[in-house]
Amino acid sequence: MDSNHPTLPEKSHCSPEKAGNPDVTIAPEDRTSDSLEPEKALVSTNENGDGLPNKPKKSVKMPTSEDTTESQSIKNTAVLKPSPSVHGNLENISPRNSTNGSLMNSDHTSLLDEAWENLKKSVVFYKGMPVGTVAALDPSAEALNYNQVFVRDFVPSGLAYLMKQTPEPEIVKNFLIKTLHLQGWEKRIDNFTLGEGVMPASFKVLYDSQRGKETLIADFGGSAIGRVAPVDSGFWWIVLLRAYTKCTGDHTLSELPEMQRGMRLILNLCLSDGFNTFPTLLCADGCSMVDRRMGVYGYPIEIQALFFFALRCARQMLKPECGGKELMERVDKRVMALSYHIRSYFWLDHTQLNNIYRYRTEEYSHTAVNKFNVNPESIPDWVFDFMPLKGGYFIGNVSPARMDFRWFLVGNCIAILSSLATPEQATAIMDLLDERWEDLIGEMPLKVTYPTLEGHQWRIVTGCDPKNTRWSYHNGGSWPVLLWLLTAACIKSGRPQIAKRAIELIEQRISKDGWPEYYDGTTGRYIGKQARKFQTWSIAGYLVAKMMIENPSNLLIIALEEDKKIAKPRLTRSVSWTC
Repeated sequence: MDSNHPTLPEKSHCSPEKAGNPDVTIAPEDRTSDSLEPEKALVSTNENGDGLPNKPKKSVKMPTSEDTTESQSIKNTAVLKPSPSVHGNLENISPRNSTNGSLMNSDHTSLLDEAWENLKKSVVFYKGMPVGTVAALDPSAEALNYNQVFVRDFVPSGLAYLMKQTPEPEIVKNFLIKTLHLQGWEKRIDNFTLGEGVMPASFKVLYDSQRGKETLIADFGGSAIGRVAPVDSGFWWIVLLRAYTKCTGDHTLSELPEMQRGMRLILNLCLSDGFNTFPTLLCADGCSMVDRRMGVYGYPIEIQALFFFALRCARQMLKPECGGKELMERVDKRVMALSYHIRSYFWLDHTQLNNIYRYRTEEYSHTAVNKFNVNPESIPDWVFDFMPLKGGYFIGNVSPARMDFRWFLVGNCIAILSSLATPEQATAIMDLLDERWEDLIGEMPLKVTYPTLEGHQWRIVTGCDPKNTRWSYHNGGSWPVLLWLLTAACIKSGRPQIAKRAIELIEQRISKDGWPEYYDGTTGRYIGKQARKFQTWSIAGYLVAKMMIENPSNLLIIALEEDKKIAKPRLTRSVSWTC
Protein backbone atom coordinates (compact mmCIF):
# COMPACT_ATOMS: atom_id res chain seq x y z
CA MET A 1 0.00 0.00 0.00
CA ASP A 2 1.34 3.44 -0.88
CA SER A 3 2.57 5.50 2.02
CA ASN A 4 1.58 8.86 0.50
CA HIS A 5 -2.11 8.72 1.14
CA PRO A 6 -4.11 11.90 0.54
CA THR A 7 -5.96 13.27 3.54
CA LEU A 8 -9.64 14.00 3.57
CA PRO A 9 -10.59 17.30 1.97
CA GLU A 10 -11.11 20.29 4.20
CA LYS A 11 -14.60 21.00 5.41
CA SER A 12 -16.75 22.69 2.81
CA HIS A 13 -17.98 26.19 3.52
CA CYS A 14 -21.42 25.18 2.25
CA SER A 15 -21.94 22.68 5.04
CA PRO A 16 -25.49 21.98 6.19
CA GLU A 17 -26.74 23.29 9.47
CA LYS A 18 -25.60 21.15 12.39
CA ALA A 19 -24.98 21.30 16.10
CA GLY A 20 -21.43 22.11 17.10
CA ASN A 21 -20.36 18.83 18.63
CA PRO A 22 -16.60 18.25 18.94
CA ASP A 23 -17.18 14.55 19.51
CA VAL A 24 -18.23 14.03 15.91
CA THR A 25 -15.60 16.21 14.23
CA ILE A 26 -13.66 14.18 11.69
CA ALA A 27 -9.94 14.84 11.66
CA PRO A 28 -7.39 13.44 9.18
CA GLU A 29 -5.66 10.28 10.39
CA ASP A 30 -1.97 9.54 10.65
CA ARG A 31 -1.59 7.06 7.80
CA THR A 32 2.09 6.24 8.04
CA SER A 33 2.45 2.52 7.42
CA ASP A 34 6.22 1.99 7.26
CA SER A 35 8.44 0.53 10.00
CA LEU A 36 5.59 -1.41 11.53
CA GLU A 37 6.07 -4.30 13.89
CA PRO A 38 3.97 -7.48 13.60
CA GLU A 39 0.35 -6.95 14.42
CA LYS A 40 -0.54 -6.67 18.07
CA ALA A 41 -3.76 -8.08 19.45
CA LEU A 42 -6.20 -5.24 19.98
CA VAL A 43 -9.27 -7.17 21.05
CA SER A 44 -11.20 -6.29 24.16
CA THR A 45 -12.02 -8.89 26.78
CA ASN A 46 -13.70 -6.43 29.16
CA GLU A 47 -17.36 -6.63 29.98
CA ASN A 48 -19.34 -3.45 29.40
CA GLY A 49 -22.87 -4.07 30.58
CA ASP A 50 -25.72 -6.51 30.42
CA GLY A 51 -26.96 -6.98 26.88
CA LEU A 52 -30.20 -8.84 27.51
CA PRO A 53 -33.22 -7.32 25.71
CA ASN A 54 -35.57 -7.40 28.71
CA LYS A 55 -37.34 -4.08 28.20
CA PRO A 56 -39.45 -3.04 25.20
CA LYS A 57 -38.68 0.09 23.21
CA LYS A 58 -41.13 2.72 22.12
CA SER A 59 -42.67 2.35 18.70
CA VAL A 60 -41.44 4.99 16.28
CA LYS A 61 -43.17 5.92 13.06
CA MET A 62 -41.01 5.20 10.03
CA PRO A 63 -40.59 8.17 7.67
CA THR A 64 -41.07 7.56 3.97
CA SER A 65 -38.85 9.09 1.28
CA GLU A 66 -39.46 12.81 0.88
CA ASP A 67 -39.46 14.96 -2.20
CA THR A 68 -39.48 11.98 -4.59
CA THR A 69 -40.57 12.70 -8.15
CA GLU A 70 -44.27 12.44 -8.77
CA SER A 71 -45.37 9.35 -10.64
CA GLN A 72 -48.60 8.83 -12.50
CA SER A 73 -51.38 7.13 -10.60
CA ILE A 74 -51.67 3.84 -12.39
CA LYS A 75 -53.82 0.93 -11.37
CA ASN A 76 -51.80 -1.96 -9.98
CA THR A 77 -52.38 -5.00 -12.15
CA ALA A 78 -50.61 -7.51 -9.87
CA VAL A 79 -52.48 -10.77 -9.44
CA LEU A 80 -50.66 -11.59 -6.21
CA LYS A 81 -52.44 -10.86 -2.96
CA PRO A 82 -50.70 -9.96 0.31
CA SER A 83 -51.32 -11.89 3.47
CA PRO A 84 -53.97 -10.26 5.69
CA SER A 85 -51.30 -10.02 8.41
CA VAL A 86 -48.83 -8.06 6.30
CA HIS A 87 -47.87 -4.76 7.89
CA GLY A 88 -48.79 -2.16 5.30
CA ASN A 89 -47.32 0.48 7.62
CA LEU A 90 -44.44 -0.18 9.99
CA GLU A 91 -45.93 2.08 12.63
CA ASN A 92 -48.38 -0.78 13.27
CA ILE A 93 -45.50 -2.71 14.81
CA SER A 94 -45.70 -2.24 18.54
CA PRO A 95 -43.21 -3.31 21.21
CA ARG A 96 -43.85 -6.44 23.17
CA ASN A 97 -42.66 -7.21 26.65
CA SER A 98 -39.80 -9.59 26.06
CA THR A 99 -40.05 -11.07 29.56
CA ASN A 100 -43.34 -12.63 28.50
CA GLY A 101 -41.94 -14.07 25.27
CA SER A 102 -42.17 -17.82 24.93
CA LEU A 103 -38.50 -18.02 23.93
CA MET A 104 -37.19 -16.39 27.10
CA ASN A 105 -36.48 -19.30 29.44
CA SER A 106 -33.36 -19.86 31.52
CA ASP A 107 -31.57 -21.88 28.84
CA HIS A 108 -32.09 -19.22 26.22
CA THR A 109 -31.12 -16.47 28.66
CA SER A 110 -27.87 -18.32 29.27
CA LEU A 111 -27.33 -18.56 25.52
CA LEU A 112 -27.86 -14.82 25.17
CA ASP A 113 -25.34 -14.16 27.92
CA GLU A 114 -22.82 -16.36 26.13
CA ALA A 115 -23.45 -14.61 22.81
CA TRP A 116 -22.98 -11.14 24.32
CA GLU A 117 -19.80 -12.24 26.07
CA ASN A 118 -18.35 -13.54 22.81
CA LEU A 119 -19.37 -10.40 20.92
CA LYS A 120 -17.69 -8.18 23.51
CA LYS A 121 -14.47 -10.19 23.19
CA SER A 122 -14.40 -9.45 19.45
CA VAL A 123 -14.37 -5.65 19.84
CA VAL A 124 -11.37 -3.90 18.27
CA PHE A 125 -9.99 -0.68 19.78
CA TYR A 126 -8.12 2.13 18.03
CA LYS A 127 -6.56 4.83 20.18
CA GLY A 128 -8.72 3.73 23.07
CA MET A 129 -12.00 3.83 21.11
CA PRO A 130 -14.06 0.82 19.98
CA VAL A 131 -14.12 0.89 16.17
CA GLY A 132 -15.50 -2.51 15.14
CA THR A 133 -15.43 -6.26 15.67
CA VAL A 134 -13.06 -8.82 14.17
CA ALA A 135 -14.51 -11.41 11.82
CA ALA A 136 -13.70 -14.41 14.04
CA LEU A 137 -11.82 -15.45 17.18
CA ASP A 138 -11.18 -19.12 16.48
CA PRO A 139 -8.14 -20.18 18.56
CA SER A 140 -7.84 -23.46 16.64
CA ALA A 141 -7.38 -21.96 13.14
CA GLU A 142 -4.92 -19.64 11.42
CA ALA A 143 -6.15 -16.04 11.59
CA LEU A 144 -5.58 -15.14 7.92
CA ASN A 145 -7.82 -12.10 7.32
CA TYR A 146 -10.40 -13.14 9.92
CA ASN A 147 -8.64 -10.85 12.41
CA GLN A 148 -9.77 -7.80 10.44
CA VAL A 149 -12.89 -5.65 10.75
CA PHE A 150 -15.02 -6.27 7.65
CA VAL A 151 -17.59 -3.66 6.69
CA ARG A 152 -20.34 -6.13 5.79
CA ASP A 153 -19.55 -8.34 8.79
CA PHE A 154 -19.84 -5.46 11.24
CA VAL A 155 -23.42 -4.59 10.21
CA PRO A 156 -25.09 -7.24 12.43
CA SER A 157 -22.64 -6.37 15.23
CA GLY A 158 -23.52 -2.70 14.92
CA LEU A 159 -27.23 -3.47 14.89
CA ALA A 160 -26.84 -5.61 18.01
CA TYR A 161 -25.33 -2.68 19.90
CA LEU A 162 -28.05 -0.34 18.61
CA MET A 163 -30.87 -2.73 19.57
CA LYS A 164 -29.71 -3.41 23.13
CA GLN A 165 -32.05 -2.55 25.96
CA THR A 166 -29.61 0.26 26.70
CA PRO A 167 -28.13 1.05 23.27
CA GLU A 168 -24.37 1.47 22.88
CA PRO A 169 -24.08 3.54 19.70
CA GLU A 170 -20.51 4.75 20.29
CA ILE A 171 -18.91 1.78 18.54
CA VAL A 172 -21.18 2.28 15.53
CA LYS A 173 -20.38 6.00 15.30
CA ASN A 174 -16.64 5.34 15.55
CA PHE A 175 -16.86 2.64 12.90
CA LEU A 176 -18.71 4.93 10.51
CA ILE A 177 -16.18 7.72 10.97
CA LYS A 178 -13.08 5.55 10.63
CA THR A 179 -14.29 3.76 7.51
CA LEU A 180 -15.10 7.16 6.02
CA HIS A 181 -11.47 8.17 6.61
CA LEU A 182 -10.35 5.08 4.73
CA GLN A 183 -12.61 5.93 1.79
CA GLY A 184 -10.35 8.93 1.18
CA TRP A 185 -7.23 6.83 0.73
CA GLU A 186 -5.62 6.31 -2.63
CA LYS A 187 -6.80 2.85 -3.68
CA ARG A 188 -4.53 0.82 -5.94
CA ILE A 189 -4.51 -2.85 -6.88
CA ASP A 190 -1.59 -3.91 -9.08
CA ASN A 191 -0.92 -0.32 -10.17
CA PHE A 192 -4.57 0.23 -11.13
CA THR A 193 -6.50 2.91 -9.27
CA LEU A 194 -10.06 2.21 -8.15
CA GLY A 195 -12.87 4.72 -8.51
CA GLU A 196 -13.25 7.55 -6.04
CA GLY A 197 -15.81 6.60 -3.43
CA VAL A 198 -15.01 2.89 -3.07
CA MET A 199 -15.29 1.77 0.56
CA PRO A 200 -12.81 -0.77 1.94
CA ALA A 201 -13.71 -4.41 2.29
CA SER A 202 -11.98 -4.47 5.68
CA PHE A 203 -9.40 -2.78 7.87
CA LYS A 204 -7.05 -3.73 10.68
CA VAL A 205 -5.12 -1.92 13.39
CA LEU A 206 -1.34 -2.18 13.34
CA TYR A 207 0.78 -1.20 16.32
CA ASP A 208 4.26 0.31 15.91
CA SER A 209 6.01 -0.59 19.16
CA GLN A 210 9.00 1.64 18.45
CA ARG A 211 6.95 4.80 18.06
CA GLY A 212 4.03 3.65 20.22
CA LYS A 213 1.53 4.46 17.46
CA GLU A 214 -1.51 2.68 16.07
CA THR A 215 -2.33 2.81 12.38
CA LEU A 216 -5.43 1.80 10.45
CA ILE A 217 -4.66 -0.26 7.35
CA ALA A 218 -7.43 -0.76 4.79
CA ASP A 219 -7.96 -3.50 2.22
CA PHE A 220 -9.94 -2.59 -0.90
CA GLY A 221 -9.74 -6.08 -2.38
CA GLY A 222 -6.02 -6.18 -3.03
CA SER A 223 -5.58 -9.14 -0.67
CA ALA A 224 -9.00 -10.70 -1.19
CA ILE A 225 -9.74 -13.96 -2.99
CA GLY A 226 -9.81 -13.11 -6.70
CA ARG A 227 -8.67 -9.50 -6.05
CA VAL A 228 -12.22 -8.17 -6.37
CA ALA A 229 -13.20 -4.84 -4.83
CA PRO A 230 -16.38 -4.95 -2.70
CA VAL A 231 -19.43 -3.35 -4.28
CA ASP A 232 -21.58 -3.86 -1.19
CA SER A 233 -19.38 -2.15 1.44
CA GLY A 234 -20.47 1.36 0.51
CA PHE A 235 -24.12 0.34 0.46
CA TRP A 236 -23.94 -1.30 3.88
CA TRP A 237 -22.16 1.80 5.22
CA ILE A 238 -25.08 4.00 4.13
CA VAL A 239 -27.64 1.57 5.58
CA LEU A 240 -25.81 1.46 8.91
CA LEU A 241 -25.50 5.26 9.00
CA ARG A 242 -29.27 5.55 8.67
CA ALA A 243 -29.79 2.84 11.33
CA TYR A 244 -27.55 4.82 13.71
CA THR A 245 -29.55 7.98 12.99
CA LYS A 246 -32.89 6.19 13.50
CA CYS A 247 -31.79 4.63 16.78
CA THR A 248 -30.18 7.69 18.37
CA GLY A 249 -32.25 10.44 16.78
CA ASP A 250 -28.92 12.24 16.28
CA HIS A 251 -28.77 13.82 12.82
CA THR A 252 -25.55 15.75 13.46
CA LEU A 253 -23.37 12.84 12.31
CA SER A 254 -25.12 12.24 8.99
CA GLU A 255 -25.29 16.00 8.34
CA LEU A 256 -21.55 16.53 8.70
CA PRO A 257 -20.06 17.79 5.40
CA GLU A 258 -17.66 14.82 5.37
CA MET A 259 -20.49 12.34 5.79
CA GLN A 260 -22.54 14.04 3.09
CA ARG A 261 -19.53 13.99 0.78
CA GLY A 262 -18.95 10.29 1.54
CA MET A 263 -22.51 9.44 0.54
CA ARG A 264 -22.25 11.55 -2.61
CA LEU A 265 -19.04 9.79 -3.66
CA ILE A 266 -20.62 6.36 -3.22
CA LEU A 267 -23.76 7.35 -5.13
CA ASN A 268 -21.90 9.13 -7.93
CA LEU A 269 -19.80 6.02 -8.43
CA CYS A 270 -22.95 3.89 -8.84
CA LEU A 271 -25.10 6.40 -10.72
CA SER A 272 -22.52 7.32 -13.35
CA ASP A 273 -23.71 7.33 -16.94
CA GLY A 274 -22.45 4.69 -19.35
CA PHE A 275 -23.51 2.29 -22.06
CA ASN A 276 -25.81 0.24 -19.85
CA THR A 277 -29.47 0.20 -20.87
CA PHE A 278 -30.65 -1.31 -17.56
CA PRO A 279 -31.17 0.54 -14.26
CA THR A 280 -29.49 -2.35 -12.44
CA LEU A 281 -25.84 -2.13 -11.39
CA LEU A 282 -23.27 -4.15 -13.37
CA CYS A 283 -21.14 -6.23 -11.01
CA ALA A 284 -18.34 -8.77 -11.05
CA ASP A 285 -18.22 -12.19 -9.42
CA GLY A 286 -17.05 -12.10 -5.81
CA CYS A 287 -18.03 -8.47 -5.13
CA SER A 288 -20.55 -9.21 -2.35
CA MET A 289 -21.15 -11.72 0.43
CA VAL A 290 -20.79 -14.40 -2.25
CA ASP A 291 -17.13 -13.45 -2.39
CA ARG A 292 -15.90 -16.23 -4.67
CA ARG A 293 -16.70 -17.07 -8.23
CA MET A 294 -20.24 -18.45 -8.28
CA GLY A 295 -21.56 -17.27 -11.63
CA VAL A 296 -23.23 -14.17 -10.17
CA TYR A 297 -21.52 -11.74 -12.54
CA GLY A 298 -23.82 -9.29 -14.28
CA TYR A 299 -26.75 -8.10 -12.17
CA PRO A 300 -26.94 -10.26 -9.00
CA ILE A 301 -30.11 -9.80 -6.99
CA GLU A 302 -28.20 -9.27 -3.72
CA ILE A 303 -26.44 -6.19 -5.09
CA GLN A 304 -29.53 -4.83 -6.84
CA ALA A 305 -31.67 -5.08 -3.68
CA LEU A 306 -28.88 -3.61 -1.56
CA PHE A 307 -28.38 -0.85 -4.16
CA PHE A 308 -32.08 0.01 -3.90
CA PHE A 309 -31.89 -0.13 -0.09
CA ALA A 310 -28.91 2.26 0.01
CA LEU A 311 -30.50 4.67 -2.47
CA ARG A 312 -33.61 5.01 -0.33
CA CYS A 313 -31.60 5.33 2.92
CA ALA A 314 -29.34 7.98 1.38
CA ARG A 315 -32.36 9.85 0.05
CA GLN A 316 -33.57 10.36 3.61
CA MET A 317 -30.19 11.73 4.77
CA LEU A 318 -28.92 13.77 1.80
CA LYS A 319 -28.97 17.54 2.11
CA PRO A 320 -29.51 19.83 -0.92
CA GLU A 321 -26.28 21.81 -0.38
CA CYS A 322 -23.13 21.27 -2.46
CA GLY A 323 -24.80 19.50 -5.36
CA GLY A 324 -27.01 17.37 -3.16
CA LYS A 325 -30.24 18.56 -4.76
CA GLU A 326 -29.24 17.36 -8.22
CA LEU A 327 -28.10 14.05 -6.77
CA MET A 328 -31.40 13.63 -4.94
CA GLU A 329 -33.23 14.00 -8.26
CA ARG A 330 -30.99 11.37 -9.83
CA VAL A 331 -31.67 9.04 -6.91
CA ASP A 332 -35.43 9.49 -7.30
CA LYS A 333 -35.31 8.61 -10.99
CA ARG A 334 -33.09 5.58 -10.41
CA VAL A 335 -35.28 4.26 -7.59
CA MET A 336 -38.35 4.44 -9.83
CA ALA A 337 -36.67 2.67 -12.75
CA LEU A 338 -34.92 0.09 -10.58
CA SER A 339 -38.08 -0.89 -8.71
CA TYR A 340 -39.98 -1.41 -11.96
CA HIS A 341 -37.16 -3.44 -13.50
CA ILE A 342 -36.65 -5.77 -10.52
CA ARG A 343 -40.34 -6.25 -9.77
CA SER A 344 -41.10 -7.02 -13.40
CA TYR A 345 -38.15 -8.98 -14.77
CA PHE A 346 -36.59 -10.64 -11.69
CA TRP A 347 -39.85 -11.93 -10.25
CA LEU A 348 -40.72 -15.61 -10.67
CA ASP A 349 -43.79 -17.50 -9.57
CA HIS A 350 -45.77 -20.37 -11.08
CA THR A 351 -47.59 -18.12 -13.54
CA GLN A 352 -44.45 -16.33 -14.68
CA LEU A 353 -42.52 -19.60 -14.98
CA ASN A 354 -45.23 -20.92 -17.27
CA ASN A 355 -44.99 -17.76 -19.36
CA ILE A 356 -41.22 -18.13 -19.73
CA TYR A 357 -41.69 -21.79 -20.60
CA ARG A 358 -43.81 -20.68 -23.56
CA TYR A 359 -41.54 -17.83 -24.68
CA ARG A 360 -40.87 -17.24 -28.34
CA THR A 361 -37.34 -16.21 -29.26
CA GLU A 362 -35.92 -13.84 -31.87
CA GLU A 363 -38.53 -11.20 -31.12
CA TYR A 364 -37.75 -7.68 -32.28
CA SER A 365 -39.12 -4.18 -31.85
CA HIS A 366 -41.28 -2.75 -29.08
CA THR A 367 -43.82 -5.58 -29.29
CA ALA A 368 -41.36 -8.17 -27.92
CA VAL A 369 -42.62 -10.14 -24.91
CA ASN A 370 -39.35 -12.02 -24.42
CA LYS A 371 -37.35 -8.82 -23.97
CA PHE A 372 -34.08 -10.51 -23.03
CA ASN A 373 -34.29 -13.23 -25.71
CA VAL A 374 -34.19 -16.04 -23.17
CA ASN A 375 -34.46 -19.49 -24.72
CA PRO A 376 -36.97 -21.66 -22.82
CA GLU A 377 -34.60 -24.59 -23.27
CA SER A 378 -32.23 -22.86 -20.82
CA ILE A 379 -34.68 -23.30 -17.92
CA PRO A 380 -33.14 -25.90 -15.57
CA ASP A 381 -35.26 -28.94 -14.77
CA TRP A 382 -35.11 -28.41 -10.99
CA VAL A 383 -37.12 -25.17 -11.20
CA PHE A 384 -40.32 -26.92 -12.30
CA ASP A 385 -40.32 -29.16 -9.22
CA PHE A 386 -39.11 -26.42 -6.87
CA MET A 387 -41.74 -23.82 -7.77
CA PRO A 388 -44.92 -24.36 -5.72
CA LEU A 389 -48.35 -23.24 -6.89
CA LYS A 390 -48.36 -20.80 -3.99
CA GLY A 391 -45.23 -18.67 -3.61
CA GLY A 392 -42.53 -16.91 -5.58
CA TYR A 393 -39.15 -15.18 -5.36
CA PHE A 394 -36.71 -12.86 -7.07
CA ILE A 395 -34.33 -14.93 -9.17
CA GLY A 396 -30.58 -14.54 -8.95
CA ASN A 397 -29.79 -12.70 -12.17
CA VAL A 398 -31.29 -11.39 -15.42
CA SER A 399 -29.28 -10.29 -18.45
CA PRO A 400 -29.39 -10.81 -22.24
CA ALA A 401 -30.14 -14.47 -23.05
CA ARG A 402 -29.61 -15.43 -19.42
CA MET A 403 -31.79 -15.98 -16.40
CA ASP A 404 -30.19 -17.38 -13.25
CA PHE A 405 -33.10 -19.14 -11.55
CA ARG A 406 -31.24 -19.88 -8.31
CA TRP A 407 -32.64 -18.74 -4.98
CA PHE A 408 -30.48 -16.24 -3.07
CA LEU A 409 -31.75 -15.50 0.42
CA VAL A 410 -29.88 -12.22 1.01
CA GLY A 411 -31.34 -10.47 -2.03
CA ASN A 412 -34.89 -11.62 -1.31
CA CYS A 413 -34.80 -10.60 2.35
CA ILE A 414 -33.27 -7.20 1.59
CA ALA A 415 -35.95 -6.71 -1.07
CA ILE A 416 -38.56 -7.12 1.68
CA LEU A 417 -36.71 -4.91 4.19
CA SER A 418 -36.27 -2.09 1.69
CA SER A 419 -39.83 -2.43 0.31
CA LEU A 420 -38.41 -3.23 -3.11
CA ALA A 421 -40.76 -6.21 -2.95
CA THR A 422 -44.42 -5.27 -3.04
CA PRO A 423 -46.57 -6.55 -0.14
CA GLU A 424 -47.88 -9.24 -2.50
CA GLN A 425 -44.38 -10.33 -3.45
CA ALA A 426 -43.23 -10.29 0.18
CA THR A 427 -46.10 -12.61 1.07
CA ALA A 428 -45.21 -14.91 -1.83
CA ILE A 429 -41.57 -15.10 -0.68
CA MET A 430 -42.76 -16.12 2.78
CA ASP A 431 -45.08 -18.70 1.22
CA LEU A 432 -42.15 -20.16 -0.71
CA LEU A 433 -40.06 -20.44 2.48
CA ASP A 434 -42.95 -22.19 4.17
CA GLU A 435 -43.53 -24.59 1.26
CA ARG A 436 -39.82 -25.37 0.75
CA TRP A 437 -38.73 -25.40 4.38
CA GLU A 438 -36.58 -28.54 4.13
CA ASP A 439 -34.73 -27.19 1.10
CA LEU A 440 -34.16 -23.57 2.19
CA ILE A 441 -34.10 -23.81 6.01
CA GLY A 442 -33.20 -27.41 6.79
CA GLU A 443 -31.76 -28.42 10.15
CA MET A 444 -29.45 -25.41 10.54
CA PRO A 445 -30.69 -22.17 8.98
CA LEU A 446 -30.16 -20.81 6.41
CA LYS A 447 -29.28 -21.71 2.82
CA VAL A 448 -27.47 -18.77 1.24
CA THR A 449 -28.31 -20.10 -2.22
CA TYR A 450 -30.27 -23.01 -3.67
CA PRO A 451 -29.70 -25.38 -5.39
CA THR A 452 -26.06 -26.41 -5.49
CA LEU A 453 -23.68 -26.44 -8.43
CA GLU A 454 -22.03 -29.82 -8.97
CA GLY A 455 -20.27 -31.93 -11.54
CA HIS A 456 -19.42 -30.25 -14.81
CA GLN A 457 -21.40 -27.14 -13.90
CA TRP A 458 -19.38 -26.71 -10.70
CA ARG A 459 -16.14 -27.02 -12.66
CA ILE A 460 -16.94 -24.40 -15.26
CA VAL A 461 -18.84 -21.92 -13.05
CA THR A 462 -16.66 -21.96 -9.90
CA GLY A 463 -13.36 -22.87 -11.55
CA CYS A 464 -13.24 -26.12 -9.52
CA ASP A 465 -13.18 -24.09 -6.29
CA PRO A 466 -12.46 -26.63 -3.51
CA LYS A 467 -14.13 -24.43 -0.89
CA ASN A 468 -17.33 -24.14 -2.94
CA THR A 469 -17.93 -27.85 -3.42
CA ARG A 470 -21.58 -28.90 -3.42
CA TRP A 471 -23.62 -27.98 -0.34
CA SER A 472 -20.72 -26.08 1.17
CA TYR A 473 -19.76 -22.45 1.75
CA HIS A 474 -21.54 -20.26 -0.86
CA ASN A 475 -22.50 -23.28 -2.99
CA GLY A 476 -25.57 -24.30 -1.02
CA GLY A 477 -24.03 -23.90 2.43
CA SER A 478 -26.06 -22.82 5.47
CA TRP A 479 -25.12 -19.55 7.20
CA PRO A 480 -26.42 -18.75 10.72
CA VAL A 481 -25.73 -15.03 10.22
CA LEU A 482 -28.61 -14.87 7.75
CA LEU A 483 -31.01 -15.44 10.66
CA TRP A 484 -31.22 -11.70 11.36
CA LEU A 485 -32.19 -10.91 7.76
CA LEU A 486 -34.81 -13.66 7.75
CA THR A 487 -36.25 -12.50 11.07
CA ALA A 488 -36.49 -8.88 9.94
CA ALA A 489 -38.17 -9.91 6.67
CA CYS A 490 -40.59 -12.22 8.48
CA ILE A 491 -41.67 -9.56 10.97
CA LYS A 492 -42.11 -6.95 8.24
CA SER A 493 -44.18 -9.44 6.23
CA GLY A 494 -46.36 -10.35 9.19
CA ARG A 495 -45.01 -13.92 9.41
CA PRO A 496 -42.88 -13.97 12.60
CA GLN A 497 -43.70 -17.64 13.21
CA ILE A 498 -41.34 -18.60 10.37
CA ALA A 499 -38.47 -16.78 12.07
CA LYS A 500 -39.33 -18.32 15.45
CA ARG A 501 -39.02 -21.82 14.00
CA ALA A 502 -35.63 -20.96 12.54
CA ILE A 503 -34.40 -19.40 15.81
CA GLU A 504 -35.42 -22.52 17.73
CA LEU A 505 -33.39 -24.68 15.33
CA ILE A 506 -30.28 -22.56 15.77
CA GLU A 507 -30.59 -22.51 19.55
CA GLN A 508 -30.46 -26.30 19.68
CA ARG A 509 -26.93 -26.53 18.29
CA ILE A 510 -25.01 -23.36 17.57
CA SER A 511 -23.46 -22.93 21.03
CA LYS A 512 -22.48 -26.61 21.26
CA ASP A 513 -20.90 -26.34 17.81
CA GLY A 514 -18.86 -23.28 18.79
CA TRP A 515 -20.73 -20.60 16.80
CA PRO A 516 -19.44 -21.71 13.35
CA GLU A 517 -19.24 -19.54 10.26
CA TYR A 518 -21.29 -21.93 8.10
CA TYR A 519 -22.62 -25.50 7.85
CA ASP A 520 -22.39 -28.12 5.10
CA GLY A 521 -24.83 -30.67 3.73
CA THR A 522 -28.24 -30.67 2.06
CA THR A 523 -29.90 -29.73 5.36
CA GLY A 524 -26.97 -28.00 7.08
CA ARG A 525 -26.30 -30.91 9.41
CA TYR A 526 -22.49 -30.70 9.47
CA ILE A 527 -20.13 -27.92 10.57
CA GLY A 528 -18.47 -26.47 7.47
CA LYS A 529 -15.22 -28.20 6.56
CA GLN A 530 -13.31 -24.89 6.55
CA ALA A 531 -15.65 -22.93 8.82
CA ARG A 532 -14.13 -20.72 11.51
CA LYS A 533 -15.62 -21.10 14.96
CA PHE A 534 -16.65 -18.18 17.15
CA GLN A 535 -17.54 -16.31 13.97
CA THR A 536 -18.59 -12.86 15.09
CA TRP A 537 -21.40 -12.30 12.65
CA SER A 538 -22.93 -15.70 13.48
CA ILE A 539 -23.03 -14.52 17.10
CA ALA A 540 -24.33 -11.04 16.26
CA GLY A 541 -26.87 -12.38 13.77
CA TYR A 542 -28.43 -14.52 16.49
CA LEU A 543 -28.53 -11.60 18.94
CA VAL A 544 -30.19 -9.27 16.44
CA ALA A 545 -32.75 -11.91 15.46
CA LYS A 546 -33.52 -12.61 19.09
CA MET A 547 -33.94 -8.94 19.99
CA MET A 548 -36.22 -8.32 17.01
CA ILE A 549 -38.45 -11.34 17.63
CA GLU A 550 -38.80 -10.44 21.32
CA ASN A 551 -39.24 -6.73 20.64
CA PRO A 552 -40.52 -6.19 17.08
CA SER A 553 -40.16 -2.42 17.35
CA ASN A 554 -36.41 -2.99 16.88
CA LEU A 555 -37.26 -3.58 13.23
CA LEU A 556 -37.91 0.13 12.86
CA ILE A 557 -34.16 0.80 13.13
CA ILE A 558 -33.39 -1.03 9.89
CA ALA A 559 -36.54 -1.43 7.74
CA LEU A 560 -38.13 1.00 5.29
CA GLU A 561 -41.81 1.57 4.66
CA GLU A 562 -43.25 1.16 1.21
CA ASP A 563 -43.02 4.38 -0.80
CA LYS A 564 -46.50 4.99 -2.14
CA LYS A 565 -45.08 7.20 -4.90
CA ILE A 566 -43.27 4.23 -6.43
CA ALA A 567 -45.96 2.79 -8.64
CA LYS A 568 -45.69 -0.13 -11.02
CA PRO A 569 -46.02 1.45 -14.48
CA ARG A 570 -47.89 -0.27 -17.26
CA LEU A 571 -45.46 -0.08 -20.17
CA THR A 572 -46.71 -1.35 -23.52
CA ARG A 573 -43.73 -0.37 -25.65
CA SER A 574 -40.14 0.80 -25.42
CA VAL A 575 -39.62 4.41 -24.37
CA SER A 576 -37.44 4.84 -27.47
CA TRP A 577 -40.35 3.91 -29.77
CA THR A 578 -41.95 6.80 -31.64
CA CYS A 579 -44.87 7.15 -34.04
